[in-house]
Amino acid sequence: MKPWLLTLALAEQAVGLTDPNPRVGCVIVSADGSAVLGQGHTQAAGGPHAEVMALRDAQARGHDVRGAVVYVTLEPCAHHGRTPPCCDALVAAGVGRVEIAAGDPNPLVNGQGTARIAAAGIAIGHAPADVARRARELNIGFFSRMQRGRPWVRIKIAASLDGRTALPNGASQWITGAQARADGHAWRRRAGAVLTGIGTVLADDPSLDVRLVETAMQPMRCVVDARLDTPPRARLFETASPVILFTASTDAARRAALEERGAEIVDVPVHDGRLELEVVLANLAARHVNELHVEAGARLNGALLRTGQVDELLLYLAPTLLGAGRDMAALGPFEALTQGLPFDFHEATRVGADLRILARNRSATGAS
Repeated sequence: MKPWLLTLALAEQAVGLTDPNPRVGCVIVSADGSAVLGQGHTQAAGGPHAEVMALRDAQARGHDVRGAVVYVTLEPCAHHGRTPPCCDALVAAGVGRVEIAAGDPNPLVNGQGTARIAAAGIAIGHAPADVARRARELNIGFFSRMQRGRPWVRIKIAASLDGRTALPNGASQWITGAQARADGHAWRRRAGAVLTGIGTVLADDPSLDVRLVETAMQPMRCVVDARLDTPPRARLFETASPVILFTASTDAARRAALEERGAEIVDVPVHDGRLELEVVLANLAARHVNELHVEAGARLNGALLRTGQVDELLLYLAPTLLGAGRDMAALGPFEALTQGLPFDFHEATRVGADLRILARNRSATGAS
């Protein structure tokens, strides 16, 4: 496998493990390119980064990395957080060249890692454009939080070909097939938090955890619940990861009952009769949430879309027509086509019998 392909594959193994740290892969190759000396990916927050894992792997194999070429999907860090700077580890190891796929947008790094490596007389190279794009895509939420101060917001919707998410009576299980549902959980695994509205909690009693794919960590579960109507016996409280309720309610009895079940309650200002969703996103960014996965009903979906908070739509379309039913999002009514919200098709993939479409807001800049 070519070094960059292996490096990207290693970075992908860090999904569902490293948040809030970025997903990074590293491969160390002999100077003549004939052999892989070491490889690794970033571990859980507080654990070793990809470069250190690769250096340790090389040492365990008995390889000397002096003069070797290092391939890494993100610029080596230059600050001492919970682990020492990776740029210093590479310098101390005496490698000959470092190939970097993408710069680190973290202000504590942002070019400093590259500069310190170069200052030590080590050559710096850069990945081809397609590799750089894939490295950034893997960390689209990390780039968003560092560059924009808010998570990358992705709304997931399962619907019929005519855009119905449920029948008029609320029946929706299951519009899409088992493979699409498992794929949706793989996207949940990417997220630091899953967000829904109180309407979905009351109608479906979801757990919002990752169950259908393996994961090392569970996302936070968050509910936009203006009046604290979340039942204390909701399935949300059956999983160990945090439950956060965003509210405007001052009902002391409801707060006490929900806090007893382990919920954290966050007060959010109200504007025009609705909770200020910008405050919700800012709160999640402060909790180091990189990607926010939204699985909600038409009302919350519509509110996020209308306020320009949505970066990406993750749509699963089933090959069926349902006629009358519930919409994807409460929008409009518009009087002109130009009032529509512009998205670009980013990717279309067959998943079982269903079609998965990724569509991106044209103004989204988290991966630029």
